[in-house]
Amino acid sequence: MTETDVIIIGAGASGLMCAIEAGKRGRKVLVLDHANKAGKKILMSGGGRCNFTNYDIDPDNFISNNPHFCKSALSRYSQWDFLALVARYQIPYHERDHGQLFCNDSAKDILNMLLEECADAGVVVQLNTRTNGIDLLTNRFHVKTDHGILIGQSLVVATGGLSIPKMGATPLGYKIAQQFDINIIPTRAGLVPFTLQPENKDKFSSLSGTAVPCVVSNKRQSFSENVLFTHRGLSGPVVLQISSYWRAGEAVVINLLPQVNLETELKAKRRQKLKNTLKTILEGYLPKRLIHCLLPDELLNISLPDLSDRQIQQVADQLHQWAIKPNGTEGYRTAEVTVGGVDCDELSSKTMECKKVPGLYFIGEVVDVTGWLGGYNFQWAWSSAWCAGQYV
Repeated sequence: MTETDVIIIGAGASGLMCAIEAGKRGRKVLVLDHANKAGKKILMSGGGRCNFTNYDIDPDNFISNNPHFCKSALSRYSQWDFLALVARYQIPYHERDHGQLFCNDSAKDILNMLLEECADAGVVVQLNTRTNGIDLLTNRFHVKTDHGILIGQSLVVATGGLSIPKMGATPLGYKIAQQFDINIIPTRAGLVPFTLQPENKDKFSSLSGTAVPCVVSNKRQSFSENVLFTHRGLSGPVVLQISSYWRAGEAVVINLLPQVNLETELKAKRRQKLKNTLKTILEGYLPKRLIHCLLPDELLNISLPDLSDRQIQQVADQLHQWAIKPNGTEGYRTAEVTVGGVDCDELSSKTMECKKVPGLYFIGEVVDVTGWLGGYNFQWAWSSAWCAGQYV
């Protein structure tokens, strides 16, 4: 049996960050992971460039049953604090749309920084180690692994969610919570492409690879970015964003021409007595194949002067308010994040410690805090981990 101060399960973004902070306080820290390499999701994120945070972090960019919970951590360890660490390691990075920050070179820069910080803080990272069970005996956590029993004063669960199982995602964190009678908000795939109903999949399959700037909305949220048609359904940044707010059976509304008032434009062109067909006019706004998928040929072939007000309204409604009901999502296989998780009401927002079980902490994606696309989930990992690291 090996005794230590802090055992952290999970050598991902939040686990390593928490280990660094605890190690800096002189705590003896052991990080466990069943994978053969630390930070696998860091390495594959952002196309290998790691979208590690965002210039514009706000609690409104996060989904949770307790929307106030994330405020404390995000304010106490902000994007500016993480950027100061990145600057200390002279890691070159750049900004993309919407304040998203990526490494210039490789996600390895972020992982190597974290591992170097761990080494400096005396943290031991033990890979290829599977957690088989946990007992709480005399205020100590006994963690059973395939390499023996480890004993710690504090236990931090940084196991991540269920997204991308091929990268090693497991439900271990939720099982630990259930063992200690900690409530879990039901989980589902977030930041994930939609699949389409069979008839729509066939109808739109010819559009695979086509991207269109649009606004996608439901009753709870609205996002503006590109939608990407795929051979399975709908993807692209705007679809990934709205998917986290989507519920099975709902339709989403897509405005394919958010910068144009199509009814006004068509009526103005009609007054100019343009002889063009509706099809010719609309091809100036949208891809030809998309127009033919959304509007009947008999309508498209009418010349502009012959269009009635009712027909113009019909066209404008279809292109500004195209309602489509997804068949579902691609699920955890391609989801970037897991929505739901350990109930925030069970945790201290200051320390991430369980109210029911002193010494037990949950951080990062396993908690019911889910960020938008664009570096928000990494920032939640850094912030929640930093907070726990001050107390474990």
